Amino acid sequence: MDTILTPLLLSLRISVVATGFAFVVGVLLAWWFAFYKSKLTQLLSILVTIPLIVPPTVLGYYLLILLGRNSTLGQWVESLTGQPIIFTWKAAVIAAAIAALPLLIRPIQASFESIDEGILDAAKLDGAGHWQLLKLIIVPLAYKGILAGLVLGFARAMGEFGATIMVAGNIPGKTQTLSIAIYDAVQANRMMDAHLMVLALSATTIIFLILLSRWYKS
Repeated sequence: MDTILTPLLLSLRISVVATGFAFVVGVLLAWWFAFYKSKLTQLLSILVTIPLIVPPTVLGYYLLILLGRNSTLGQWVESLTGQPIIFTWKAAVIAAAIAALPLLIRPIQASFESIDEGILDAAKLDGAGHWQLLKLIIVPLAYKGILAGLVLGFARAMGEFGATIMVAGNIPGKTQTLSIAIYDAVQANRMMDAHLMVLALSATTIIFLILLSRWYKS
């Protein structure tokens, strides 16, 4: 049971934290992309889409170069925390968040862009600032698109494999997510364990989707 429960709980932990980070960044970027269109936002929108285009192992390689112990960022983080960021569950969170970000942004951006500009103009005339518009008008009106983005982002983070194994490794109990544990079980011909882990991963994702879909309809 521990061979399934431990990676499942770790996957849930990583996915929830990664989705939380991706949600905050995604809402802000979607707001920027939707209402402040420029060449810069177009370029950033393309860059954000890259995790959807490149193979996960390529994404993991880029993150390994960026966060590794020989990189400036990796050395800076290690000087602050006393330990490297790669081959830890935090690295898995970063990989999952970046992989989930474009799937989270697109439905939120589309939902933001569907808001009647007359409503926003009226609020601006009443003295509403940028943050008030986002918090009190844009987010409440676009909540269904936001929930759709959360669903896609969480599902992507939960199933992340390629980038995660590149930057976090495969350390049982520390960085071995359920997706990686399934791969290990298949490689070792432990097919019964693989079946059970696949069922656990599928059931967890389906339950999450059902809960959010009920919230979506309420």
